[in-house]
Amino acid sequence: MTPPIRVVLVDDHTLFRKGLAELLERDGIIKVVGITGSPDEAQRLLREQKPDVAIMDLHMPSGDGVSLLKQMRQEGIDVPTLLLTVSDAEEDLANALRAGARGYLLKDMEPDEVVDAVQRAARGETVVAPAMTAKLVNLLDNRRDSAGSLLDQLTPREREILSHLAQGQSNKTIARALNISHDTVKMHVRHILSKLNLSSRVQAAIFAVERKLTAPPHGRSGS
Repeated sequence: MTPPIRVVLVDDHTLFRKGLAELLERDGIIKVVGITGSPDEAQRLLREQKPDVAIMDLHMPSGDGVSLLKQMRQEGIDVPTLLLTVSDAEEDLANALRAGARGYLLKDMEPDEVVDAVQRAARGETVVAPAMTAKLVNLLDNRRDSAGSLLDQLTPREREILSHLAQGQSNKTIARALNISHDTVKMHVRHILSKLNLSSRVQAAIFAVERKLTAPPHGRSGS
């Protein structure tokens, strides 16, 4: 039997986070291992519980989700994180993705969509609420002009791996598809981020999507 996906919830509204916890756990696919409304407590929970996915509110009285996400990354807490918010502002979406969020969800999404987003994040995929798609496309359009010269800096193998990142694939999935080691993929991803002046694989995926990069049909190419 597949073990449940372990999740930590961070939201300052007690009723909402309790309701969300019940929703996530209803089918046994997900297990909520920590709940808090405090960013400081959230970091402790994340370090101790080492969840598969973190879900946090974007705006909280004691601190915002983007700042917390940046602190997590600085402290080496690399948990796939979904920001769940009422804000459909393009600027908030951009800030979240730049900070390394694995996804951006809206609180008016259908329950099944939220559960599906958690499962996809746990698999290493990137998730954005359907209602935010147009804003995401607009962000990509604004970056397209400067993307070409950066793309030219990548080797053929790095371009290939970038195309897989565009599909939200994890390093392990990419390694299997290209018949190379997991460590080799990690090395290439680091080089890609450095050459493109990006700070996360989410940003790399966005870059790839805006260039319309797609993985080759059989997932193989030369080195």
